[in-house]
Amino acid sequence: MRRRDLVKWLGLAAGAAGAGALPAHAAGAGTGLRGTGDLGVVVERATGSLLLVENSSRTALARIDGLGDLSHASAVFSRCERYAYVFGRDGGLTKVDLLGARIERRILQAGNSIGGAISDDGRLIAAANYDPGGVRLFDAATLEPLAEIPAESAGRRSKVVGLEDAPGRRFVFSLYDAGEIWIADCADPGRPAVTRFPGIGSLPYDGLISSDGRHYIAGLFGEDGLVHVDLWHEQPKPRRILAGYGRGEERLPVYKMPHLEGWAHAGDRFLLPAIGRSEVLVCDAATFEEIGRVPVHSQPVFVEARPDGRHAWVNFAHPKNDTVQVIDTRTLKVIQEMKPGPAVLHMEFTGRGHEVWLSVRDADRVDVYDTRTFAKVAEVPARKPSGIFFTARAHRTGM
Repeated sequence: MRRRDLVKWLGLAAGAAGAGALPAHAAGAGTGLRGTGDLGVVVERATGSLLLVENSSRTALARIDGLGDLSHASAVFSRCERYAYVFGRDGGLTKVDLLGARIERRILQAGNSIGGAISDDGRLIAAANYDPGGVRLFDAATLEPLAEIPAESAGRRSKVVGLEDAPGRRFVFSLYDAGEIWIADCADPGRPAVTRFPGIGSLPYDGLISSDGRHYIAGLFGEDGLVHVDLWHEQPKPRRILAGYGRGEERLPVYKMPHLEGWAHAGDRFLLPAIGRSEVLVCDAATFEEIGRVPVHSQPVFVEARPDGRHAWVNFAHPKNDTVQVIDTRTLKVIQEMKPGPAVLHMEFTGRGHEVWLSVRDADRVDVYDTRTFAKVAEVPARKPSGIFFTARAHRTGM
């Protein structure tokens, strides 16, 4: 056989081997090969399953069962985008092979878990726990345990919320019961070095980190205001921002805690959900001083910026959760309102933001909207969908 023919034959053989390596339901029609950058997962909360989806074709590729209690679940992705790490309410941590459409490994690492993160180098998984509290670190390749950070204050272990990855193999998180923010440097994952900031305020309930890894913000449930830490500062320290934004006004019942991870960074300003108020707060991105408020349909849960920052999409708490509004981030006006259906729980933009996927839980479907025309362009059937996570998150801090 001539060298040219041999090379051609080897190439064909390698392609055939690749096609056979993937399950039929995940391989796609005819090719047996698939990129990972176009994939995502939809959490089916009632059945403990994931729906594997593809962005461009707006289709479901496979259903992955056996992930336990996903009533409050989140996911992060490996740097190669092949693996999703899913954190379940039952303390389950599941590594899912997206190309194989199967569970790689699943462990029960706690009694009650509410989320987690992956380190910037992709080697460490950190799980934030309610029961028994604290943070646990795992090897991303094997899910073998590496260390535990008990998150104890005054002899009492605290629930951990707002766990975010930060540059330099660090994790930042808040202690709900103790009212503290901690930074864990995990350069040596077996012995994390922890910096503690006590007395930040009452009941920090969630946190976020800016995409450049500089700003960590924790929301306070026990009082009006938020807490900001500049992680670029040589000696970072917490400071109160937007203090007393509801002062002097009647407190409304809080139907669902807003998620600070769903926030909008739009150029020189941030848009954040207000607690127990039908408003979106706007603050200057440099000074964190309030510069405006946007009246909205009801109590916001997620305020999410389109990747270019031009618009922010807002969904709402029960009982008015059938509505989505779009805010122009320059004029701070609501420019579009739509009613996809009952219980719009989550929103996820495609990588460059040309479309957004909305989970409509009580209609058992995911709706896809064009973000330029605001027209609905597709529906994807799903079982009681909630969180939607695309692999584009693999390359963003705090996602």
